[in-house]
Amino acid sequence: MWTKDALQELIRDRLRGHQFFVVANREPYLHQYVGNRIQCLPPVSGMVSALDPILRACGGKWIAHGSGSADRKTADQFGRLGVPPDDPKYVLRRVWLTKQQEEGYYNGLANQGLWPLCHTAFTRPVFDPRHWLVYREVNELFAKATLEEAEDEPTFVFVQDYHYGLLPRMLRAGNANLVVAQFWHIPWPGPKAFETFPWKEELLDGLLGNDLLGFQLRSHCLHFLETVERTLEAKVDYERMEVVRGGRPTVVRPFPISIDYEDHQRDAVSPAVAAEAERWRQQLGLSEEFIGIGIDRIDYTKGIPERLRALDRFLEQHPDYRGRLTFVQIGVPSRTHVPAYQHVDAEIDQLVEDINWRWAYENWKPIVYLKRQFGPAEMMALHRMAHFCVVSSLDDGMNLVAKEFVASRTDGDGALVLSRFTGAARELTAALLVNPFSADELADAIRRALTMPEDERRRRMAKMREAVAENNVYRWAGKFLSALTKFEFPESAPVNGPVTPLNGYRRNPVWVA
Repeated sequence: MWTKDALQELIRDRLRGHQFFVVANREPYLHQYVGNRIQCLPPVSGMVSALDPILRACGGKWIAHGSGSADRKTADQFGRLGVPPDDPKYVLRRVWLTKQQEEGYYNGLANQGLWPLCHTAFTRPVFDPRHWLVYREVNELFAKATLEEAEDEPTFVFVQDYHYGLLPRMLRAGNANLVVAQFWHIPWPGPKAFETFPWKEELLDGLLGNDLLGFQLRSHCLHFLETVERTLEAKVDYERMEVVRGGRPTVVRPFPISIDYEDHQRDAVSPAVAAEAERWRQQLGLSEEFIGIGIDRIDYTKGIPERLRALDRFLEQHPDYRGRLTFVQIGVPSRTHVPAYQHVDAEIDQLVEDINWRWAYENWKPIVYLKRQFGPAEMMALHRMAHFCVVSSLDDGMNLVAKEFVASRTDGDGALVLSRFTGAARELTAALLVNPFSADELADAIRRALTMPEDERRRRMAKMREAVAENNVYRWAGKFLSALTKFEFPESAPVNGPVTPLNGYRRNPVWVA
């Protein structure tokens, strides 16, 4: 069983004498003006929760986009500051982007191009050449910042997600004295879908600058290998799960991400969560016999409209639940400048209004829709109050909401309705697994969640809790770091020069996942 102590021991053993960097779009600590005061806000992020303990333990550096309104005020002239602010353990290096760069690389290429391309949610990607130029430009900015921080010291660089597909090759070209790995948090599409991406050769070549490339699932790894085989001049070895291009290998492996199970379940039984549960009941007037919940970003991949239509279908089939069931849907605004997100936001608003109008009874309505961000204690309180939770993603690399719901249920009760198209469905096999595109199937799962005998609910929940406890975030980080640190630094590598297969780089002769 991986624990925080076991991970820290691994870090002390494997990273001793080496620098460790994380490169991510999202920063671990964000400073915002609240009136005239500056407030530090750790973002609600599974990725941040997973990596912050590693940086604290090894004293590394986190390189990220400085997006907070007070970020410049709290950093030095180079964009650096010690974090956490109250007890600094590592360095945050902020990279400053213009509004035009943020629009082109983040809202544009990353979230109008790559995001819909990689998710099978039937939303057409936007491939704008101007977005691609800015995406490349921002990757170059992050490469420059990373190389400045690394200098000529042996450094492990851990790149996060689809925002930096070109960065690994740029780092490789700028400094051979690096070991570079990347975790691609979202799905990888099949090779036929990826053929539509106009800059596919350059993006794949960028990703093959990594020594180690991780995905959530083995199927995503295989899709990537098939894509490379059909697109580039490279040797693809399916047995060894690696690609050799230009004489250099890139190892491809699945590393399903998770949550801090122990911390989460401990917080879930805290007095603060109990107080939030009481506040929810009073504020929303939740006196109904049954409560269902959904907690999502407002994103077309999360299947919120499909979930609401299924709830409407359920009430058509089982009108006796009118006045007995309230469904609380949390919708966190996301990427609000992207047209596809604006459309799904408007669609959800209209569905909530229509369904509540159709089924409202005296002072009861079936859906309580709350469109804003809530804190962890508030979310855990909802987890513990709910009779069932619905995660109906149309496509999802993992989905940590499902795991958080399970970790919160220290009472051993509750039902999880989970889309088959989430990575979490591979681990949480005791959930009620559904095809979210089928309103009837999803409605039937809601019925089963409400009528399931208690002993079956508890048996299913116990199995899911065991899975989340075993496959916790420390296991994800530990497995990735174990794999990453198997790569050796060159004994004598030219710094700030071109990289060739003859620069002294070598890899351990035996590599085991």
